[in-house]
Amino acid sequence: MTIAAVISTGNITATTTVPTTTIASVPNTPITAVPTTDPTTAISDVLTTLHTTATSAVPTNSHTTADPTTADTTATTSVPTTHATANTLTTTITTTTATTMATAIIPTTRSTTTTLSTNTTSTLSSTMTTATTLPTVLNVEMSVRLNMEYKQELNDNTSSAYSNLTSRILPVLIRQYQGITGFVDVLVKQFRNGSVITDFVVRTTQIIANELNAANLTLPEAMQSVAPVIGSVSAFYNSPTPISIPNLTYTGNSMTLTCGIFSGNINIGHISGSVWKFNGQQINTGGRINIATGDVSNLTVNNIIPADVGLYECTLRSSGMDFLQSGVVTADQIKQAPILQLPSQVNIQCMQGQTILQPLQCCVQQPYTVQWFKDTTNLNSTSTNHVQKYCVMYNYQLLSCNETHEEKISFTCRVDNLQGYEMTTTVTTFSDAVTCNDTQYGTGRAGDISVSWCDEGQEGSKTAVCQSTGQWKLMSDTCIMIIIKDFLIYSKGLVGEEVSSFVVNLSQAVHQHQAEILNSSATLSAIVDILNTIANVPIPINVTVMENVLNTVDVIIGDSARDSWVFLNRNNTSNTSSELLGSLETLSNQLVGEFTIGTQRILLNRTTFNSYFAADLNSSIMINIPQNKATNTFITTIKFSSLNNVLPTRNSTTSNGTVTDGVINADVVLVKINAIIQNVTLSYVKLNNSLPLKSRCVFWNFTLFHNLGAWDDKGCTLVTDINNTVTCNCNHLTSFSILMSDNLSSIPPTQGETLDIITYVGVGISMASLVICLIIEGCVWKAVTTNISALIHHVSIVNTTLSLLIADICFIIGASIAKNPAENPGEDYNVPVGPCSTATFFMHFFYLALFFWMLVSGLLLFYRVITFFSYMSRSKTLAISFSLGYGCPLIIAVITVAVTAPGHGYISKDYACWLNWTETKALLALVIPALSIVFINILILIMVLFKSLRNRVRDAIQSNEKHMLVVIARCVIILTPLFGLTWSLGVGTMVSPTNRAIHIAFAFFNSLQGFCVLVFGTLSDSKVCSILTGSNESERSTSFKHSSLRGINGFRGRASVYHVSKATKLNSSHKQDSYISI
Repeated sequence: MTIAAVISTGNITATTTVPTTTIASVPNTPITAVPTTDPTTAISDVLTTLHTTATSAVPTNSHTTADPTTADTTATTSVPTTHATANTLTTTITTTTATTMATAIIPTTRSTTTTLSTNTTSTLSSTMTTATTLPTVLNVEMSVRLNMEYKQELNDNTSSAYSNLTSRILPVLIRQYQGITGFVDVLVKQFRNGSVITDFVVRTTQIIANELNAANLTLPEAMQSVAPVIGSVSAFYNSPTPISIPNLTYTGNSMTLTCGIFSGNINIGHISGSVWKFNGQQINTGGRINIATGDVSNLTVNNIIPADVGLYECTLRSSGMDFLQSGVVTADQIKQAPILQLPSQVNIQCMQGQTILQPLQCCVQQPYTVQWFKDTTNLNSTSTNHVQKYCVMYNYQLLSCNETHEEKISFTCRVDNLQGYEMTTTVTTFSDAVTCNDTQYGTGRAGDISVSWCDEGQEGSKTAVCQSTGQWKLMSDTCIMIIIKDFLIYSKGLVGEEVSSFVVNLSQAVHQHQAEILNSSATLSAIVDILNTIANVPIPINVTVMENVLNTVDVIIGDSARDSWVFLNRNNTSNTSSELLGSLETLSNQLVGEFTIGTQRILLNRTTFNSYFAADLNSSIMINIPQNKATNTFITTIKFSSLNNVLPTRNSTTSNGTVTDGVINADVVLVKINAIIQNVTLSYVKLNNSLPLKSRCVFWNFTLFHNLGAWDDKGCTLVTDINNTVTCNCNHLTSFSILMSDNLSSIPPTQGETLDIITYVGVGISMASLVICLIIEGCVWKAVTTNISALIHHVSIVNTTLSLLIADICFIIGASIAKNPAENPGEDYNVPVGPCSTATFFMHFFYLALFFWMLVSGLLLFYRVITFFSYMSRSKTLAISFSLGYGCPLIIAVITVAVTAPGHGYISKDYACWLNWTETKALLALVIPALSIVFINILILIMVLFKSLRNRVRDAIQSNEKHMLVVIARCVIILTPLFGLTWSLGVGTMVSPTNRAIHIAFAFFNSLQGFCVLVFGTLSDSKVCSILTGSNESERSTSFKHSSLRGINGFRGRASVYHVSKATKLNSSHKQDSYISI
């Protein structure tokens, strides 16, 4: 069968008869085709060595059309045919093109020119085969963004929109890149959304980055006829040559991968940097990873583990284009290194006249084998094959020794056919008596050290010391499960995208091997390190990630892990337990959303609240946050029912962070909130109600003992301890619990008794002094109130004494209503609102009256010494004094009640009858007036002292007046600071009821208050003393004169220049009082 092939060129037509070929109508222009399949397959097919025959076999159902936008053929073949006739075609080439994308064919082989006369017909009489080997074609993939609207039809390569845009772009690309060295053709791959992103391939036999870059720089201008270009043109070459990978690397060693250009027909210019990816995730230098880039890029992965198997990708950056290379590290290229199991330190007792055989065993996992050596000598050993390991046994023969014999000898166990993998056993022989002896650590004397191997599936060692008690004590345990060690190593380079899958795998591994994990302290420590690393990856933590984390934690805090945690906490340089809690606190800060997670031992709840929060955590812990300014605030609570197995009982009062014999007697709760909260109440149900110990509200302080961590009670106060429930109040949020011990109070029992004695004796002395002061004032009242100054002074003293006495009585009543938790542990501290509010009101009122009457004394001194005002009547002066002394305190006390009581914020609910501080700051209603009065009185004293030192005193002054002013000045100077200091310490005892220093200082100065009022307010007046002693008038006058001079001298600091006039009696209200004038 023959098929006629018609070739048309202009108006010239030639007909060639070719056996079994297709009819192909081919124009004289380059053929273009629309892509329909993967371009790389077609390109590869086109560029293979062409084999042609006389009869070109082409599928008979294929047809090549002259349409420049479509093609349905599957291969491109050049078939030369010859025909010898005059004036006819000597050689013609029929070309059919098969491709899956728009293709511009540029011939790479020589073909003869066809010259035909019009309507000349040629008949094929013979055929000739031509074979041509083409150079390797390299595909440079490029992308350009066109500023035009993307249409959905551009996603369909059979649509007219796709064909039209291709026909417009392709000629531009051909003209732009046909000038580069080795140019073959250009293929349009696809259009993508983002304006219109055009992906195309420039095929060339040689890549010169500078030429490509120059063409890319001018492409935006060339594309103006199609559409404006946005940004620059990107170009990269994806090398078919894989990354260079070592054939075999053992775990624990380093593996170096090399990415580079090893072909002479590729030149991307200067390499400015590189980017490496592992399983699609970018990796950078740090941890186990080191990247060095020069002419090539080397990726070194240290401490190789099986998880390092996977796909590695490398991108070399240059100014013109990127060079991409990839390679897969298979499981056959990373092999678990041999793990030797043997005792590295053995102690043997030798006996005189006896021969001892000490078996030395060395094991390694299959398929490795080992042998024993002494130096370089291979020792005769017995081998044993197990399912998963291979062991050899060497019987060391120890001959008899003398009494003083002690010797050390070393044996080496080496892995066969693998250099560098060996371990040494040191045998110590001794002749002394054996103190310790067991199957794991063998024999030993007191102080001897024995090092044993780990269980199967672990690596490391256990070191124990022989104690004089005959027991081996474990000193260190580095046995870590290999699978967890691999997780630990991998976590060092963990990135955010890997966290989700990583925690799933970790949780599964921990649950699968939990029996082995819980008995390995080193493995527990490794898991905590892993969790700490996860917590420090800066990503939001969703419910899935947190659930897997808590499932892992749930396993390692169980009762079966108690012994391992005890061992870890015994090490005063390890803070593994503190790190675990810290990791969970960090994770709780990164949570997103609202959810609840429950495991066997952990309950997490994350929610929001407005202004008030209360929660019951599985009936074991109740949390209450009173009214506050929080709005739509997230709060996270995590309750741990068995964290008492993990956290040690050391606390802030122990020395050097040693673990005490106390007990964590409640669940531990972690509370995190994204707001400032200064008042939270927590109620715990005791785990063991039969413990005869004191309860203490504590939180975990991470910074104590050089960041080792310990329980601390700063900011937390015990409120009640009743009916198996302990209630605490704290002014901050963190991880809380209750700690119970025999000696946890910050005030030791012996010092507490001393404090009680000081308090009782001091208050008794103070109140007795105040009563005596009132009695004395009543006895001498008429005799000493001879002028207005003396009258006001003694009125102030009497009311000051009375206010202080009543305030002390109210203080005692308040203390009996709400007992001090430091002195009365285990009792009910819930204050009754009615009685406590009453006691607090009167304490507030009379403490204020105490200070305001001291202000009256100060103002009297100012009035008599400084001012030049006219005479003020006695009744008017008394009215002002009582209004100031009682009126102002009453107004302040009533306003305080009116403002704070409706919101239940007048008194402190926690531990004492006193003005509220944490919620309403009602205590400021006492602090501000008291400090203001202290400041005013000190200012008055300075002014009086200044005036007196200037020696500007009037001559017209009464001696009695002068004497009384000296008494007032002395009283104000001493009592004002004393009252201020004592009152400050008194507030301190209520704010910090367990601080022994404040208690002792308050008790001491409180005992001085009444006594000082008696001495400096009453007995310092020489007239009062004269009346009490019964001295005659002359003696009183002399005594008065000397005391006055001494007082003024002491007051002024130098000799007095006062002139004393005769005293006038205060028997007429019309007679003007005399002044000390300036």
